Amino acid sequence: MNIVRRLAGSLGLLFFVTLAAAADLPSAVPEEVGFSSERLARIGPVIQGEIERGQYPGAVILVARKGKIVYHESFGQLDPTSAKPMSKDAIFRLYSMTKPYVSVAAMMLMEEGRLRVTDPVSKYVPALSNLEVSVASTDPYTGAIKYTNVALDREITIQDLLRHTSGFVYGAFTSHPRVKELYTKEGVDWKDVTAAEQIERLSKVPLAHQPGTTFEYGLSTDVLGRVIEAITGMALGDFLQQRIFTPLAMSDSAFIVPREKRDRLAQPFAIDRATKNPINLLDVTVQQKNDAGGAGTVGTASDYARFLQMMINGGQLDGVRLLSRTTVAYMTSDHLGDAKASGFTTLPAGTGFGLGFAVRRQTGLFEVTGSAGEYFWAGAAGTGFYVDPKEQLICVWMTQSQPGMPRRYDRYLFKQMVYQAIAD
Repeated sequence: MNIVRRLAGSLGLLFFVTLAAAADLPSAVPEEVGFSSERLARIGPVIQGEIERGQYPGAVILVARKGKIVYHESFGQLDPTSAKPMSKDAIFRLYSMTKPYVSVAAMMLMEEGRLRVTDPVSKYVPALSNLEVSVASTDPYTGAIKYTNVALDREITIQDLLRHTSGFVYGAFTSHPRVKELYTKEGVDWKDVTAAEQIERLSKVPLAHQPGTTFEYGLSTDVLGRVIEAITGMALGDFLQQRIFTPLAMSDSAFIVPREKRDRLAQPFAIDRATKNPINLLDVTVQQKNDAGGAGTVGTASDYARFLQMMINGGQLDGVRLLSRTTVAYMTSDHLGDAKASGFTTLPAGTGFGLGFAVRRQTGLFEVTGSAGEYFWAGAAGTGFYVDPKEQLICVWMTQSQPGMPRRYDRYLFKQMVYQAIAD
């Protein structure tokens, strides 16, 4: 990482960052935008009850409708080791809520004519031009399963990266035994590797699926970050800062928490209540070896709400346009079709996946209230968001806890309490 270049870029942005200091969306009395204040008041006791039973140390939640905040509260503790109370401007590790940022960045480059979603990834990352796919077969005599590598039916495209149909996976979680083994052997990961090392190691292992055939959540967005770096000649964090965070006045969004903001960084419990194992989250107070497009950023509820309001506005906020309305509609439509799903991250019933966001295909089937056409995603360590264009609604959920699928319960409980408060 070129520290001098980063410092120069930061100084060059200083004036603009000062002008674009932390800026909340405007607020409104709930009844002005179709909410019931009485019903919104039900949220607090429910969240506080979850904190008291040890689900997470604290939470910050934000609800906005028609561009105006109707509920923005903090609960519990920012840091359970010091009992410091949670604050509305607490900074959280976003993990996979990084992915929508990188997806938007890629589509901005698409709008500039610098890439097409049908482009092969190898056009920008040549090291990924000779990949193969690991395929299982059963010996007809012994019943033993063996794995062989076969050629790709077609190359991985940018669209595959955006919708997780590339065949890249998370080695710790994939259900493909041979690929899991090889990821471990070659050290394929998003943490503790440089950008060059990440691509070099990925180039040595087969894909888990033929490109375009199967949704499996994994390192696709990390690779998309490498594509963005190749096209722009910039570190991913610098590009996001200059083209998304600063223009949208997202002043606490970054890949690292500077020293002067560390007292606002939310922390998890030391020990996971269920497993009794230590909880070890990403150390976001030090520069990582690469800007991980799938998991590396931090931010506040207010910052993320501004990003989502840009999306629900059709690509613009406060006179700043990042995307066209047509591109936002394209991104937040289902791109999976009949593709099958595999791996540990299952999509809820009635849900597909767009370009960086899960997309609700229908109002029914899903286990919690919402609308067909809403889009959403979450972060492994307890963050999540929902955007419902039909209701003109944004929900942001921020906690910091043990990564894992059980966090879905927390997000859905919050979402359930928001929707019951709609009164128009």
